[in-house]
Amino acid sequence: MMNRIEMTTEPAEEHDIRNNHHGQVQAPVSEDVAVTVDRLHEQMQELKRQLAGVIVGQEDVSEQLLISLLCRGHCILQGMPGLAKTMLVSTLSSLIQMSFRRIQFTPDLMPGDITGTEILEEDHTTGKRIFRFVEGPLFANVILADEINRTPPKTQSALLEAMQERQLTVCGKTYELPSPFFVLATQNPVETEGTYPLPEAQLDRFLLKIHVHYPDRAQELEIARRQTTDYFFKTETVLDAEQLLEMQSLVRGVVVADHVYEAALDLVRSTRPEEDAMPAELKTMVQWGAGPRATIALLMAAKARALLNRRFHATIADLKAVALPVLRHRIILSFNAEAAGVDADRILDQLIDATASLQVKI
Repeated sequence: MMNRIEMTTEPAEEHDIRNNHHGQVQAPVSEDVAVTVDRLHEQMQELKRQLAGVIVGQEDVSEQLLISLLCRGHCILQGMPGLAKTMLVSTLSSLIQMSFRRIQFTPDLMPGDITGTEILEEDHTTGKRIFRFVEGPLFANVILADEINRTPPKTQSALLEAMQERQLTVCGKTYELPSPFFVLATQNPVETEGTYPLPEAQLDRFLLKIHVHYPDRAQELEIARRQTTDYFFKTETVLDAEQLLEMQSLVRGVVVADHVYEAALDLVRSTRPEEDAMPAELKTMVQWGAGPRATIALLMAAKARALLNRRFHATIADLKAVALPVLRHRIILSFNAEAAGVDADRILDQLIDATASLQVKI
């Protein structure tokens, strides 16, 4: 069973998960866990196959969404209109048999419009008037917050408790949200008029910020053919919510060697200008670096990616693969970076190259 888990297309680094950087011995993976990982891998491959039947291309986006699902994390999908962000999210929720709600964020949207509110109604039996809570659209498994930056901070902040605590407090009463619960927000990267940038505290609650790019020529040709003919792909449910919860519980058990922990910490700390690890030429480009929540997110995303690749151990390659979506929204650039036309991804690429512990090959 162990051999089946270790089959992977990743580079042959850290192949023996029993030995970590300091020579300590990890417990071998049990046969039950091996079977579970194999089943998870097969189901995730089926999810990808069915997504590809509806969505052309966007393999990286699909993988990052699956990583977020396994980590119980929330995502921001940033891309131009017409890149199938909404279709991708709704299709994914249907494949996992989860309830789905789309909320179109607008400047006049109020907190009660998404959380729900209490209404006064008359009990026809007793004649008394009582308050009854009417649930808002947040009471679903998957929430698509479409164009989240179009609504004022007052409504944006209504999501904070839901995202962090998986509960809502309305009129002094606390209501549990369904499990699993995900907020998948979209925003337009170029339109700024009439928008309200998300506060940093809320951005930090998103596990990943996923960039949705234009398709290449061959993919765009396939999109045109599908949309102008009678093409139809029938999807089938792959997972239910209980199976997804079981998979999520498996992520924390993925083995992480000491040097992988150290590499994740080195990368996150290098994003802070006050740290000596940041190259001198970048210190004037970054105003604030990532906090401790970024280190946790980086390691959890690396663990989930390992499972998607049929491994029960996270590697340096996993850290590198998830570094940009985990960190790009957690660093605040300075005016110098904006004036020079330097974005967060470019700075992070330089930090990854400058972090010695990420270049280790074992």
